Amino acid sequence: MLKQSLHQKLLQKLSPQQIQLMKLLQIPTIALEQRIKEEMEINPALEEGNDDKENSEDFEEGFDDTSDVDGSDNEREDFNLDQYIDDDEIPSYKLAVKNSGEDDDRKEIPFSGGNTFQEVLVSQLGLKVLDDHHYRIAESLIGYLDDDGYLRRELNDIVDDLAFSQNLITNEDELKDCLEVIQELDPPGIGSRTLQECLQIQLKRKLNETHESKFIFRIALEIVEENMEEFSKKHYEKISKKLDIDDDVLKKAINEILRLNPKPGNSLSDGQKSMQQIIPDFLLNNTDGVLELTINSRNAPQLRISKSYNEMLNEYSSSKLKDKDKKEAVQFVKQKIDAAKWFIDAIHQREQTLLYTMQAIINYQIDYFLEGDDTKLRPMILKDIAEIVGMDISTVSRVANSKYIQTDFGTFLLKSFFSESLSTDSGEEVSTREVKKILEDCIGAESKKKPLTDEKLMDILKEKGYNIARRTVAKYREQLNIPVARLRKEL
Repeated sequence: MLKQSLHQKLLQKLSPQQIQLMKLLQIPTIALEQRIKEEMEINPALEEGNDDKENSEDFEEGFDDTSDVDGSDNEREDFNLDQYIDDDEIPSYKLAVKNSGEDDDRKEIPFSGGNTFQEVLVSQLGLKVLDDHHYRIAESLIGYLDDDGYLRRELNDIVDDLAFSQNLITNEDELKDCLEVIQELDPPGIGSRTLQECLQIQLKRKLNETHESKFIFRIALEIVEENMEEFSKKHYEKISKKLDIDDDVLKKAINEILRLNPKPGNSLSDGQKSMQQIIPDFLLNNTDGVLELTINSRNAPQLRISKSYNEMLNEYSSSKLKDKDKKEAVQFVKQKIDAAKWFIDAIHQREQTLLYTMQAIINYQIDYFLEGDDTKLRPMILKDIAEIVGMDISTVSRVANSKYIQTDFGTFLLKSFFSESLSTDSGEEVSTREVKKILEDCIGAESKKKPLTDEKLMDILKEKGYNIARRTVAKYREQLNIPVARLRKEL
């Protein structure tokens, strides 16, 4: 049976304004400018400019001042609400103007667009003596190369691909012949199927080009061809015994191998990759021991509510004739002004929240920000800052997310200042980042002939008073992107 009943419930929901603020909090400065531009495009009541006294008044009451900024009389025609009621818009093609001839000099700034590394290879391929059939196969193989310059797909699969996609009938032998032609192109190593093959091609090219140190290159080629596994695992003693060479010759051969390019495709595609630039969200200056924190507004424009939209509301409120059509138009205008006002308030609240939270982080880590010494960092988690600023942990997390601060000793990600604690022999709580710094210094000062194992690193840290397990040392070493002792070994 269906029953109807009344219930009272107490619910806590986020308002649209709060949701908007949360979204603005988590985006960095580099994305804020674009977000403001998007809002200005969809909301005509929002415009760029400093907020003055007139715009700070209640937008529902409108504005009484009708003079221009320079104090002269307002000569422009007042906005008419009928413009927003009429839906008949003039097509864009009627407003387009084309008053330039084909011979007119154009002043546009050209954009430089480099060639991809596949296009560079195809241009070199044209210098090879190939018939049309083999040229098409070689050109197709170049299209299969990845960004590193390797051919990752099996040749028998490519045979089927070319037959179905291009109606190009071939076999593995023809593919191997065309691949050998591609491997003769520059840079050396292009078109390889494995790292070992890539190094072999480069060493063979050097053997044919150089007249000096041919013996060293032959040893290097022999290492790559027959002892690749021992070389990758740095079992240098096994290689020396197997090739019957001394450490000096082995060291020279290994140095030649290390000079080779394991990713030849990158040398041609580096110009196409855009470097990501870090824009700091906060700027911290140390002036004679006094820290000054500012927020980086970058190119984000100042916002205000459009004066013309307020005038339209003022015109309607002073008008005695309030028909239905005008009422609907004014309701639309009022909604846009409301949205603009909420967005401006959210931007201001974002700045205040960011500054307040960042200042709490600086006060908590004052010794570190004064000197820049990693060992001065205190253990700090999101909860510690949330309790200081009186905000939720999720809010502090949004502030720290993808935000950077520029200091006198570098630009750092805010999340890097948060770390768990580790107790010493004296019972003092220290930051795990301090332990990582000591660990990094110990590895940097070690003898590369006999690198320190995780167990020895654990003993060193325990001697310094840090209670730490071997598996924890291994975890911190991996977080620092430092390989195991065997892979750090050098001759």
